[in-house]
Amino acid sequence: MLRIAVQSKGRLFDDTMHLLAEADIKISATKRTLLVQASNFPLEVLYLRDDDIPQSVATGVADLGVVGENEFVERGEPADIVSRLGFSKCRLSLAIPKDIDYPGLSWFDGKKIATSYPGILGKFMEEHGIHADIHVITGSVEISPGIGLADAIFDIVSSGSTLVSNNLREVEVVMQSEALLIGNANMDADKRKTLQEMLFRFEAVRSAEDKKYVRMNAPKAHLDEIVSVLPGLKSPTIIPLADDEWCSVHTVLDQKRFWEIIGKLKELGAQGILVTPIEKMIL
Repeated sequence: MLRIAVQSKGRLFDDTMHLLAEADIKISATKRTLLVQASNFPLEVLYLRDDDIPQSVATGVADLGVVGENEFVERGEPADIVSRLGFSKCRLSLAIPKDIDYPGLSWFDGKKIATSYPGILGKFMEEHGIHADIHVITGSVEISPGIGLADAIFDIVSSGSTLVSNNLREVEVVMQSEALLIGNANMDADKRKTLQEMLFRFEAVRSAEDKKYVRMNAPKAHLDEIVSVLPGLKSPTIIPLADDEWCSVHTVLDQKRFWEIIGKLKELGAQGILVTPIEKMIL
């Protein structure tokens, strides 16, 4: 049985449990304990602090873990990146008081920077020849300049609203981060087989994100033009109708271009356009 370490609370917990649920891996949410077994899949979930997950996977306490890339890089534990999960995206950035003119990275030379990520920041500063005083702090890093504890901060930025509320502005993005599925390098063959089944389910869920299944009635006189504007996975499905001058066209559209393409289809005479969400998609 696979054991996966998951953050015990917060946004990463919510996103991970949503992915497991969409993959039809049922984890009891009524009474959460340290270790919970799925009811319909050979998987058990171990709830940990996010900064403990890389070590737990590297040492074999857990076979897998879902952790932010920022935390994984900072800890530097010897675990494998199994998959990039595409959610819980953020960035690690340098920020300074908003009323200070910023000429470039040289501004940080000799400055005190508060952060919970001294490893990533130290490497970045060394690569750019900047000599800064890195002050390690846990908790509310963003308040440090306001209380005189530091000149600047290096922290996670998502929407940027926390920086704004603390009169700070982002001046340098050091790295992008997202949720990673990491794995122990010494998993046996049975566990790897279970892992492949889980990854197959995850990919089916992710492939369906922002996709719509579209069906429409199309005039055969304009069928070639209609097919040409459809960016389907392969060619669309075309089904004859009782009326010889019409056919039914089925395809998958990406949400990003959905309204643009629908407009073109209507101009070409498509009618009865039916749009349904896709829950899973097997490529």
